Amino acid sequence: MVTTVDSNEVRVTGENSFIRLAQEEGGEFTTRASHWRVLYSPAGPGHALFLTSELTDNEIAIYSDNIALARWLQEEIESMLHPPFADTNISVMEAEFEQDGDVRSFITERIAGEDFDITLTWYDILEPLAIHAAPGFQGRSHGVYTVFFPARRAQLSINGDFATGRPVRADREDRESTSACLAWAESWIRPHQS
Repeated sequence: MVTTVDSNEVRVTGENSFIRLAQEEGGEFTTRASHWRVLYSPAGPGHALFLTSELTDNEIAIYSDNIALARWLQEEIESMLHPPFADTNISVMEAEFEQDGDVRSFITERIAGEDFDITLTWYDILEPLAIHAAPGFQGRSHGVYTVFFPARRAQLSINGDFATGRPVRADREDRESTSACLAWAESWIRPHQS
């Protein structure tokens, strides 16, 4: 019998798009942004942005409209993806989130608060990739289903100042990809806990 239902527990579903910029191919990332639009999680729905860049003086900044969600993402997911983003001693700034565009041309995410206006934009978007990694892949406790829309070009700005660098090539198996992807229809799963 063919099984179509994954037996794992769904922990979160939504979007987790990212921008990682470097000065050159193979160089260190000078900007890292992890943007979440969550439809379902144990901490409820909402948005969060985890960011470090020369625009933040290379410090980690966290923005959210649901602090409980931001903390949950730090502890359960970001701790696997980029451990520096998992530091719960970092304050979370209240923000409003808005999306504009069409994935066939560009997508812009705007994060706004009392004294900041942040934009993340992806464009020159490649053919989407459907990705599935089971729990245990690369030693991770969780697995993931997602659809990546890699972007050859992306930019990030804070209050009109633009981060330097550009996305770099980051192919997935035999498919072209980059270090800046819209990651939509993303669901993280794990084996049921007893």
